[in-house]
Amino acid sequence: MSREFTVVIEKGEDGYLISEVVELPGCHTQAKSLDKLLERTREAILLYLECEKEIVKERFVGIQRVAV
Repeated sequence: MSREFTVVIEKGEDGYLISEVVELPGCHTQAKSLDKLLERTREAILLYLECEKEIVKERFVGIQRVAV
């Protein structure tokens, strides 16, 4: 089953193209050509998802008011 992700692409000051995957914080890469950038972005997404399985996610417990 394939998943789709939103990718923002910008051009850096040094001329490199930079991609950032909106749904995956910290998942980004760069390349000189769009073809290479998309290839590297796919690799970055796969690596992110692979590592994400190993990360224990914290669960929200609640909000508490404390009087001092």
